[in-house]
Amino acid sequence: MSDVRPGRLKVYLGAAPGVGKTYRMVDEGRRRAARGADMVVGFAECHGRPRTEAMLDGLEVVARAPCSYRGGHFQEMDLAAVLARRPQVAIVDEFARSNVPGDGRNPKRWQHIKALIDAGIDVVTAVNIQHLASLNDVVEKITGVPQHETVPDEVVRRAHQVELVDMPPEGLRRRMAHGNIYAPEKIDAALANYFRPGNLTALRQLALLWVADRVDEALQEYRSQHGIGGVWETRERVVVALTGGPEGDTLIRRAARTAARSAGGDLLAVHVARSDGLAAGVSHASLARQRRLVEDLGGSYRSVVGDDVATALVDFARAEDATRLVLGTSRRGRLERFLTGPGTGETVTALSGDIDVHRVTHERAGRGTLLPSRRRTLSTARLIAGPMAGLVLPVLLTAVLAQVRGTVNLTSEALLFLLAVVGVACTGGVASALIASVTASLLLNYWFIPPIGSFTLNDPNALLALAVFAVVAATVAVVVDRSLRLSRCSARVTAEAETMSSLAGTIVRGGATIPALLERTRETFGMESAELVDEPPDADADADGVTAVPAGPGAWLVLGGRTLSSPERRVRAAFAAHVGSAVERARLAEAAAEVEPVKAADRMRTALLRAVGHDLRTPLAAGWAAVTSLRSRDVEFSPEDRDELLATADESMAKLNRLVENLLDLSRLEAGVLTLNLRATTLEEVLPMALADTPGVEVTDVEEIPAVQADPPLLERVIANLVGNAARHSPEGQKVLVTASALAGRVEVRVVDRGPGLPAEPLERPFEPFQRLGDTDNTTGLGLGLALARGLTEAMNGTLTPEDTPGGGLTMVVSPPFAEQTESSHHPHPRGAHSVGGA
Repeated sequence: MSDVRPGRLKVYLGAAPGVGKTYRMVDEGRRRAARGADMVVGFAECHGRPRTEAMLDGLEVVARAPCSYRGGHFQEMDLAAVLARRPQVAIVDEFARSNVPGDGRNPKRWQHIKALIDAGIDVVTAVNIQHLASLNDVVEKITGVPQHETVPDEVVRRAHQVELVDMPPEGLRRRMAHGNIYAPEKIDAALANYFRPGNLTALRQLALLWVADRVDEALQEYRSQHGIGGVWETRERVVVALTGGPEGDTLIRRAARTAARSAGGDLLAVHVARSDGLAAGVSHASLARQRRLVEDLGGSYRSVVGDDVATALVDFARAEDATRLVLGTSRRGRLERFLTGPGTGETVTALSGDIDVHRVTHERAGRGTLLPSRRRTLSTARLIAGPMAGLVLPVLLTAVLAQVRGTVNLTSEALLFLLAVVGVACTGGVASALIASVTASLLLNYWFIPPIGSFTLNDPNALLALAVFAVVAATVAVVVDRSLRLSRCSARVTAEAETMSSLAGTIVRGGATIPALLERTRETFGMESAELVDEPPDADADADGVTAVPAGPGAWLVLGGRTLSSPERRVRAAFAAHVGSAVERARLAEAAAEVEPVKAADRMRTALLRAVGHDLRTPLAAGWAAVTSLRSRDVEFSPEDRDELLATADESMAKLNRLVENLLDLSRLEAGVLTLNLRATTLEEVLPMALADTPGVEVTDVEEIPAVQADPPLLERVIANLVGNAARHSPEGQKVLVTASALAGRVEVRVVDRGPGLPAEPLERPFEPFQRLGDTDNTTGLGLGLALARGLTEAMNGTLTPEDTPGGGLTMVVSPPFAEQTESSHHPHPRGAHSVGGA
């Protein structure tokens, strides 16, 4: 099988049920079959929709495999038959569905599909946006409906093609109203709940954005594979350069308005942590405030390291595929710009190529400090210009002074030459200063010291002047060079501190997950990749632009793209330390997660001992006392007293039996070994026995409710516990109401009371074992009613959720699945009791 080319996966993605994913999927299968492809339908779920079922006519459908689980009989996809058939293309519906356990089947449908792809079979499938793992909790917040079936996003992202099946909310609701999605009895409930216009609009936006992100990833991958460095203006991406100056707020708002003019536009703010002295005037407090402003406007903030600001900005903009680069007009004045040459803005414009550069004016333009050197270190231009100035400047000064000979005395001429030497020393360093001092001394000696026109090298005064020129020039040059070196070192330390401060801010704000840190590291150093590996790369990896640094025990941070300078390696080591800390925190979190169930079990055992000490002893003591009295020969009891004692003993033993049964069932749920006998069950079958011990319960709307897949005795106990709990909390004279309705493949049984309702505490608190609402000493019962009810309900693949009763009170909603839907698409799974507690 190693020589088999893996098959390709195509996914039809929809925002909600009913948009037409299955129809489009089967239609593509028909088209491929018509073109001569060997195509089979491995699994297709039509949900009773006639038009979709008609699409299957004439196609080869692989028969489903019968299987049994916990007494239920189901029809599941026959993976072995599809693999044995080995078609070119297989249609497999419901990508995120869970398979029926047993017989070595994969737990999830997407694992079946992976097996087909590994065998060289192309697969076409369908999934809804709510089943993507990364969006599962978001969809639940929007719709209020939990989604138990999920598929990892990465599995869908690796698909060869993802096609969005889109439909406006109004059109989808019309399809629902016309009966094209659900059966007539479910339409009203669906339109009033899951298919509300707001829900559908939000789900549609999630689907569109997810697909847009995947398209963006594919585009970046294509550009990288083909070495495309130019900007493709597929989306408006505006990068605003921040210096930490007071003009930053103006630039950010202007850039945000530019990005907002295009739907889907992105705003990115970037600050270059400079190592060449250009960080002068940076206000870290202003940068922090501007970062908050960027995030408030929906943008993101980055900090990168770069020796050359203009190059770093353009490289960052190209890496992010930016379409516009926004910079502020220079704060330097005209004289300063004349003396120091073109600034960052002009250089960025020259380097930008096809990226639009916007120079934004602001109130600080042209009001910077006078003559801050544009570079604090000796650039190549200064290293060349310094020696030339050392030769040319004394000659020019000699020509000027020769024209005014006689008006300026020798002392003034010597001072002017000395000033020229000092200027050359400031420009070109020690070597240029020595050249200038020798040239100036010789010219001064020849042209201005008598006898004029000849060198007087044997004159002690002339030799002293030459020595003074050389010493002064060398001293000035050394001082200037030392100052520049200290300035450069200070600037580097400031840049590194700024970068690490920005990283620390990210960690404090909660963005310190390992993937986030790796992405931040990649962006900071302008690398192509950043990953965490268990072993260091080969020794010759540095030659390929790959560098590695330890990031804690058994972890290495590997950066690929270019060779880092020594100062950058120091910052990289600090980033690696942060990544290592994140890895260690993740390991500690895993260890804590493993310890947490043990702590929870210990807490439960403690609560059990406290509760059992009273609640088991009370009925035992009452029954024991009744039996002891009956056995006593000292007292003659009347027939009425004897009957009362027997009734007390019987009631106490019955109560003790119920408590023990509840404890045993709860322990079985916790261990996941509760035996279930799931079958089609009607409410008329379980309600009479469930309500037998609670008089005065009002029952409505349960006659025409479909059968559910449940274990009848367990469902009876669930309803009995909920009704008993409601009766205990209902005011005198108020009846408990039991009603039912059908919605989206499930039956919702509501137990309604008019009691005090839920207190202001987490919704899961009432379901914790051995707790009673409002009680602290647990002397009125073990508090297992709601705990056991939820545990049994979830074991039967149902849900139990609390709701506020309109007008006051509490409504408990038990929601088991339809019997027919369970047999075709939803199956029970072994599970333990979730955290629950009783009243």
